[in-house]
Amino acid sequence: MHKYTLTFRSILAVGFIFICTAVGWFILGGALTHRSMDRSGSLMYEVQATWGPQLRQAHPIAWYESPANASGRSSVSPSMSRVQVDLQYEPKRKGLFWYRTYQVQFAANYEIPNPTPIAQTVYVAFSLPSADASYNNFTFELEGAGVDEPILREGTITQAVVIPPQSTVPLQVSYHARGLNHWEYDLNGASRVQNFQLAMQTDFESVNFPGGTASPTDRSEVATGGWDLIWDYPDVIGAQSIGMDMPKVLNPGPIASRISFFAPLSLLFFFAVLLIFGAVTGINLHPMNYFFLAAGCFAFQLLFAYTVDLMPIHLCFFLSAAVSLLLVCGYLHAVGGRALTRIALPAQFAYMVLFSYSFFFDGLSGLTIAIGAVLTLAVLMRATAKMDWSTVFVARKRVLAGGDR
Repeated sequence: MHKYTLTFRSILAVGFIFICTAVGWFILGGALTHRSMDRSGSLMYEVQATWGPQLRQAHPIAWYESPANASGRSSVSPSMSRVQVDLQYEPKRKGLFWYRTYQVQFAANYEIPNPTPIAQTVYVAFSLPSADASYNNFTFELEGAGVDEPILREGTITQAVVIPPQSTVPLQVSYHARGLNHWEYDLNGASRVQNFQLAMQTDFESVNFPGGTASPTDRSEVATGGWDLIWDYPDVIGAQSIGMDMPKVLNPGPIASRISFFAPLSLLFFFAVLLIFGAVTGINLHPMNYFFLAAGCFAFQLLFAYTVDLMPIHLCFFLSAAVSLLLVCGYLHAVGGRALTRIALPAQFAYMVLFSYSFFFDGLSGLTIAIGAVLTLAVLMRATAKMDWSTVFVARKRVLAGGDR
């Protein structure tokens, strides 16, 4: 390669190239964010319309008329509750987003009591999780209700039954529905819950309980994948509701935009390594070389951004990274031979590929960048410890024959 003397002016030129490339990445990230967010609302509506909304199943309520109370009625809670929930996770993709859709099979047996010493007409109300969802194989059977059909009004089924004194009648409810993001069983803020048990089975291993809900009292892994979870409340005051968040998914749009926004930091580390090792080894690059290197690095995020909605996200990532590595390292090999490639290949792989891949894992990107920065500092400090920096940035005149250019 032709020799090139590192000057302060050349460093300013490299800095200008870096700033222009960073602006390009910010524009690309902004375009991805707009492209993702612009359709997210309409796509969410489509998913809810075709699949179903978030489901929040309420605990049944019951009451009987009591003129002595100010409200004219007395509330009663089920004396026994056995609830079985089977959650099957089936995420659906629309555009650059994955939506956390699922199917739920719900079956419950309740005992509705009459705690008084006389027969009472008890009204039982069971609210469906959402008025916008569809329910297959729905059953609502209140024993002893006679021929009266239950009344469905505003998503709540109500039926009356005469219960003998100090007795209970069984209520059976079951249905199959589809929902989005999370499922919840709401205990309606009951001050006291007795003889209640909810058993939940999932076909996914990553379980997360929404804020404000209780952890299970017992759990066991299923051999085929998933969990058997049990919430057992023999007699609990202030019992929390029960819920399950669907597992998180890698959304191509947000990941691609975050990688683009943080790419300038990776390029800064990459350029710093090339500049300092160039000063140490004497293999300095012209600012035009840095221009083509920046373009090769930019190709990574550009390809990833516009192919991520056409193929699986991991395959798209590694193909885009491979193309960028081939462009950059192939170019450096042609410019400076193996010596320069041995420095650039691990540097680009660490800063551009590993840093970007850390965004696939929640909470690891910051740690990865911090560790990479510290390791880079350690390597550069050791490599330049005995270097005479006073001779590095001395501007020299170009010599046309047999000298620096």
